[in-house]
Amino acid sequence: MNVIESARLTLRELVLQDAHFILRLLNEPAFLRFIGDKGVRTLADARDYISKGPMDSYRRHGFGLYLTSLRHCGTPIGVCGLVKRDTLADVDVGFAFLSSHWSKGYAAESAAAVLAYGTETLGIKRIVALTAPDNYGSIAVLEKVGLTLEGRIRLVKDAPELNLFGPPTK
Repeated sequence: MNVIESARLTLRELVLQDAHFILRLLNEPAFLRFIGDKGVRTLADARDYISKGPMDSYRRHGFGLYLTSLRHCGTPIGVCGLVKRDTLADVDVGFAFLSSHWSKGYAAESAAAVLAYGTETLGIKRIVALTAPDNYGSIAVLEKVGLTLEGRIRLVKDAPELNLFGPPTK
């Protein structure tokens, strides 16, 4: 069942049958560099990631990362959704796409749709975003959807600093 639809994309909850795609996405060089190594090396690892990550988040929070597919053909191209981290007060929007689908506007389109869904449908007051300081592609996406750099934070002590983006102040 689709959770969000935009002009070119559909976003739905991840299921265990998405393990092949998740295995591929989480091992892309840019994912490993900018988001981190999740230790997903096998289909069993991918199913475990889906179960303990997105599926658990749907149960606990009513939202999570969603499989993002091309609307016209159903081809999965990435994930985009909302994440509630234990070490961050706010909910954050996150996304990752296969590099073969970069520079086509999909990240901005899905992030804008997720932000609208989070605020209008779920009633979340403040949604932020995190990026590595040198992840210029994601920084451009966040700026395109209207988020602004608020500063740098560490999610845990001794972790690398991340850029914190938030909604514009009114």
